[in-house]
Amino acid sequence: MTAPRIAVVGHVEHVTLGRIEGLLRPGDILHLRETRFLAGGGGGLAFAQLCRSDAEIHLFTAIGRDEAARAVEARLRVAPGRVHVHAAVRAVDHPRVVIVVDPEGRRTIFVTESPLQPAATDPLPWSILAGCDAVYFTGADPESLRLARAARRLVVTARRSAVLRAAAVAPDVILGSVADPRENAALDTYDPCPGALVLTDGPRPVRVFRRGGTELIDAPPAPDRVVGDYGAGDSFAGALTFFLAHGLSVEEGCRRAGAHGAAVLRGIDPSETQVELVAP
Repeated sequence: MTAPRIAVVGHVEHVTLGRIEGLLRPGDILHLRETRFLAGGGGGLAFAQLCRSDAEIHLFTAIGRDEAARAVEARLRVAPGRVHVHAAVRAVDHPRVVIVVDPEGRRTIFVTESPLQPAATDPLPWSILAGCDAVYFTGADPESLRLARAARRLVVTARRSAVLRAAAVAPDVILGSVADPRENAALDTYDPCPGALVLTDGPRPVRVFRRGGTELIDAPPAPDRVVGDYGAGDSFAGALTFFLAHGLSVEEGCRRAGAHGAAVLRGIDPSETQVELVAP
């Protein structure tokens, strides 16, 4: 198979990430250590994971007009030539996010504003989506989701259930987490019904729900010590989309993508710990 064409539709945030030495408690003053900037968020991290492959990658997103927006755009555009960034510009400040990782590897996220999302009315090359082997959607615009459905395979984050209802499309996969009440709705709550509902569950088996039953996919071993869990789910999403673009089943895609989610647990910065995607 030639290198697939894959798109991500969604937000990229200006993230300041760092580690704290104690646990968050009311009234404390904690120093943020090992601070760094990254272009994060659900769309940004899935995009970063996909950039670690030989696929042709397209990112559809939106950015603001301030210094934070310029930093995000500069980081996105350092990707290799086969990677293309299509960004609508909004006349607002770009949302900033602060993420702190505690000694047990758990992240807490502080968000200043709602993420900026692209829309089908933006003058972006949306026709590219119809020629994609797979699209990962974490956007907020129903019409852009309808455009994404023209791709051969479509993966949508469960956090966009309202957008799914408004668009009235059935993706191949809805992806969520057992531990997150925003993402763990049952298969029969989606109308139209997706081809599969995938729920990750940390180090426990991934659950793949279909109308015909449920299959458990063993998760890869976690590292002896979880340094940070920020970006594990987004890295899994990017990897799953990659393997579906290559024609693998949802179950086999989950089996292979698990290693990419687990790899992120080795450090606090997923942009440093994500591993290469290799075509099956």
